[in-house]
Amino acid sequence: MKRTIQLPAPRLGRGKSLAESLRRRRTIREISGRQLPPQLLSNLLWAACGTNRRKGPFGYAGITAASASNSQEIDLYVALEDGVHRFDAERHRLVPVAAGDLRALAVGRGQRDAVEMQAPVQLIYVADLHRLTHTRGFQEPGLHDVEVQKSYYYVDTGLIAANVYLFAASQGLACWFHNCDRPALADELKLRSEQRVLFAQSVGYPE
Repeated sequence: MKRTIQLPAPRLGRGKSLAESLRRRRTIREISGRQLPPQLLSNLLWAACGTNRRKGPFGYAGITAASASNSQEIDLYVALEDGVHRFDAERHRLVPVAAGDLRALAVGRGQRDAVEMQAPVQLIYVADLHRLTHTRGFQEPGLHDVEVQKSYYYVDTGLIAANVYLFAASQGLACWFHNCDRPALADELKLRSEQRVLFAQSVGYPE
């Protein structure tokens, strides 16, 4: 398995305005297999859930997407052609998790036949319930309730996915949020019992 990849520092000076990105935001399923340059991948991941301030809620670093009690319970796994990595927002790097091309699992069994592409980047959203029940922030009783936990990690996933959609629109990229093969991914990524595979998101250049 490859070593940890240190991403270049994010540079988001170029791209469409927020207003124009909102106008252009849409789902595009026809995605080219052309690889994203390292700088563009770095910018994408930072926009999704990168560290944007060293002192956020409750004294811990803040990221570009809100989360319940700043638990930051959503991990972003990045499936590339050569393997799957976990995005380490604090150090802005990719930590290797699994070798091999697992991008097809991120598309899901029921959708593969309808997809005439192999997006270069598949973002896989994984909730870590341990971070909710052991949050560093406000110890809200609801964080220990299963149904409340679901509402939080689904909303928190949506906030990150929305960032990705807006970034894609600002850069002229294609983006598609969808289901995935959850059991197969959980097995391949060797997740703990407290972790849940939720959804995936394809990103790349339009076909």
